[in-house]
Amino acid sequence: MYPYTEAIKLIKQFEGLHEKACADPNTGSEPYTIGYGSNYYPDGTPVKKGQRCTKEKAYEYLLHEVGIIAHELIKQNLGLDNSMLNALISFVHSIGWEPFLYSSIIDHCEREDYVSAAHEISRWVFDDQHQVIGGLIDRRRHEIKLFTKEQEINPWTSDDVLLKAFRNYSAAPHQVRAIRKLQEHVNPYVLSEFANDFDLDSDPCPDITDSELHQIFNAWV
Repeated sequence: MYPYTEAIKLIKQFEGLHEKACADPNTGSEPYTIGYGSNYYPDGTPVKKGQRCTKEKAYEYLLHEVGIIAHELIKQNLGLDNSMLNALISFVHSIGWEPFLYSSIIDHCEREDYVSAAHEISRWVFDDQHQVIGGLIDRRRHEIKLFTKEQEINPWTSDDVLLKAFRNYSAAPHQVRAIRKLQEHVNPYVLSEFANDFDLDSDPCPDITDSELHQIFNAWV
């Protein structure tokens, strides 16, 4: 059985199939992607504007990329189980190898601190303008679920998106459970819009009154 089936499923689900080369959404030009998010062909040639491929070729390109990513991850000797490896293949395919190396995920895995590793994965939901993207929230949820599949751990941490919105959050166990349950059921695109309007990535704002807090919350329920 092919060992990276779960990674392939995630990548195909979130990248979608593009038989014509697509421009980078941030530059409007290079780097171009084709198929299931491929920037390069197996021979190392970059994808160019106007190029096309068949569904079969797109899958061939994806298999080649997944094989390379898997090989490089295995070389890190992180002791990953197969679900973790598949999750990280999808994650690296999404953000790129260099950003992954500069993240703290490798350090966390070396310490077998998989909760922190999962938390770091959850942080990668911003575009180049530092806007939260609903599709990335959704993808990270799936990757984290797969990453923790074979581990008896709770991957959710106190830095989840919605928790920042509640000034009076006291970290009582029942509050944590209730808020996380809500977050898991919120449409990721609605959640990203909330995060952008609330400006979660900015420095903490001055205290607001309880009435103002209730107005903010009521606008989103």
